[in-house]
Parts: sequence; C-alpha cells; structure tokens
Amino acid sequence: MNPRPKIVAFLSLLLALSGVSPLWAADPAEGAPKRGNARFYHMHASFLERAAEGPVGLLFLGDSITEGWRKVPELWESAWGQYQPANFGIGGDQTQHVIWRIEDGELDKISPKVVVLMIGTNNTGGNTAEEITAANKKIVNLIREKLPETKVLLLAIFPRGPRTSGNGVVENGKDRMAKIDAINAEMAKWDDGERVFFLNINDVFLNDEGKIPDEIMPDQLHPNAKGYALWVEAMAPTVEKLMK
Repeated sequence: MNPRPKIVAFLSLLLALSGVSPLWAADPAEGAPKRGNARFYHMHASFLERAAEGPVGLLFLGDSITEGWRKVPELWESAWGQYQPANFGIGGDQTQHVIWRIEDGELDKISPKVVVLMIGTNNTGGNTAEEITAANKKIVNLIREKLPETKVLLLAIFPRGPRTSGNGVVENGKDRMAKIDAINAEMAKWDDGERVFFLNINDVFLNDEGKIPDEIMPDQLHPNAKGYALWVEAMAPTVEKLMK
C-alpha cells in the first residue's frame, strides 16, 4: 500500500487550514481550488456572472494560455465574436482547479455549442503523464455530463520550451515535452467524431528544427499576438464546422 497519497492529502489539509496553497496535488483528477488565491476566486465569480448574464455559444476553458486571449481583444472579437464567446481561462490553473470550477457551477447556466478545452501544461512539473491524462479525461467527462448537447473541441497541450524559473534554474524542457507528447497521444484516441473532437495544431508553433521561435512565444510557453493569430488560422475552420 502506497502511503504517499494520504501523507500528501494530510499536508495539503494543514496548508489549506493555514491559508497557504500547496505546490503539489495529491490527485490532479480531484477538484481543488487555489486556497488563499484571491484572484482565482474573483475570476471564478466573474465566470459565474458571465454565465448568468447571457448566452454563450463558444466557450474557451483553460489556464493562462487561454486567459491570454484577453491580451488580443481585437483578434478575439474578429475571430470568435460571431459565436457569442466567453473566456474561462485562469492563469496558473492546473487540472484540479478546472475540475473544481466545473463542479462549483461554471457550466451550470450555459449551453454552448462548443467548448474549447486545453489544460495540463501546469501539471507537467509535478505529475506524471498518466495522472494528467486521467485528469483531462475526467474534465472531458464532466463537460459531457453537464453539457450533453455540447461538442468538446479538445486541443493538444501546446509545446513548451526550456524556461528559466524565478530562482534562475532552467527547467528540463525535454522531460516536460515528453509528458506532453504522451498525453496528447492518449487524448487523440478520445475523438469520437460526434461529441469529442481532438485537434493538434502544435506544428504551427514550431520551426523547421522543431523549436519554438521567440517571435511566437517569447517565454517559450505563452503565445504573443503573432502566436494567437496562428492559433486562429489553425483552429478557425474546425470551430466554424462544429458551430454549424
């Protein structure tokens, strides 16, 4: 019997009671909020308000990469405005946070035709590919349960390059990409051609050497305006098809 999950859960509880958000997750498929993170709760509340105030035809759900659409509002409007879009992305979110948000009502008052989902890159530092895959499977299932008539456009987790942390340590980009490639390979199998559709557009972010150009993702993780334009070009035809 592996005692680690119980130990991690106990330590997480202690940190939660002290108001500190843990840096790990006992189970990335178990919903959990970012305790002590006021911005997380504020954004979650704003999504609940958005859901209550009017129709949503196209929903984006994810982390900072999804939230980053807010940095290119004109592109967002020109690409997706016709579909009554909503952006439910929160920077730093991991799979367990998205699960908690869904379980706490973000999908309860909307009925979008399509949900665009991408999540998991922030888990790659502390969870295995198998754990992240299982968590993403749970998220897809939750969306299907909450929104049985909605189509899920599941995006492959975007590529990421080696990044330098705040303390100057360069992360092992190869190990993280190995996890991402393994997750994407499994998620591709979930495409049933009816309600779940998998789309991998990662090649548009890579040069001929398989690296991410700085002019697309300056920090090797988050697209800039040029990167988001490439995202639109690669995904718009699929969204148009699914929205009909």
